[in-house]
Amino acid sequence: MAVIESAAAARGPAGSRKIWLCADDYGIAPGVNSAIRDLVARGRLNATSAMVVAPSLTPSQAAALGGLNADSRRVAIGLHLTLTAPFRPLTSGFAPRAEEQFLPIQAMMRLAVLRRLDRAAIAAEARAQLAAFATLFGRPPDFVDGHQHVHVLPQVRDAVLVAVKDVAPNAWMRQCGSIATASPLSDPKAMVLNWFSRGFKRRARKAGVKVNPAFAGTYTFLPDADFAMLFPRFLDGLPADSVVMCHPGIVDAELERLDPLTTLRQREYDYLRGDVFPNVLTQQGVTLG
Repeated sequence: MAVIESAAAARGPAGSRKIWLCADDYGIAPGVNSAIRDLVARGRLNATSAMVVAPSLTPSQAAALGGLNADSRRVAIGLHLTLTAPFRPLTSGFAPRAEEQFLPIQAMMRLAVLRRLDRAAIAAEARAQLAAFATLFGRPPDFVDGHQHVHVLPQVRDAVLVAVKDVAPNAWMRQCGSIATASPLSDPKAMVLNWFSRGFKRRARKAGVKVNPAFAGTYTFLPDADFAMLFPRFLDGLPADSVVMCHPGIVDAELERLDPLTTLRQREYDYLRGDVFPNVLTQQGVTLG
C-alpha cells in the first residue's frame, strides 16, 4: 500500500512521528470555520477538509483559510466529499435523493451494501465537487476524505477513486482503518469503518492513489463524552503519516440547523487550543509537522 511520505521524511524533531490532525467540516458553519482557522494559526492543526456544498463555504471563507498558507505552509486543505443529507448535490441529475437533498447516511450505506447506487451519478457529483474546490481555492485539493466517511462505501469508493485519480492525481485519500493493535469492540463505528476500509485500501492500491497508513479519532458522540481523556488514546501506536480526525467548532445557529454534533465540537475546540494538548503530543512523541 502506498503511503503519503517516506518514513524518514515523516519523522520530526528527536525522532517524533508526524501525523495529520485533520479538522473535518470546514464550511459547515461560520463558528466551525473560525475555530478551525484559529487552531491552524496556533499550530494546533495541520489539515482540514472543506465541504464545498455547504452554504458557509463562501469565496471569502475559502480565501481566509487559504491565506493561512500565504507566508508558510501551515495546513493541508482537502475536499470533504459530501453525499449525505441535509446537504444538496451540485449536479442536477444526482440520484438517489430525497426531494432536493442527498439521502441520510443510513440509507446510503444500505444501498451501497446492496449495490443499488448509481455509480455514474456519484462519479459526476465527485467531479463537480472537485471542480468547485478548485474554483474556491485556486488549485486541486491536497487530499480527499468524506463527510460521514461516505467515500469508503461500496460503489461510492470505486467512483470516487477514479474521479480523484483523473482530476487530482497528486491528492491522497483518507482510509479509515485503525491500527491492528486498536480495540474496536467498544467502538462499533470503528468496526464498521475497518470493514469498509479494507476494500477501499485494495482499490486505492490498484488505482495508484496514495492513502494514510492508519486512522483514529472515532468515538461515540454522547453528551458526556470526554474528548480530553480520549485524545491521548488516539495517538497510541499510530505510525507516521496517520490521520487523526477531529471536529472542533464554535456553536452557532447555522451549525445547529445543519448538524446534531454541536456542544462536543466546542469541547474539542477548547481542548485543542488549551495548554494540555501540546504536552500530550510531546509525551506521545508526535508532531504535527
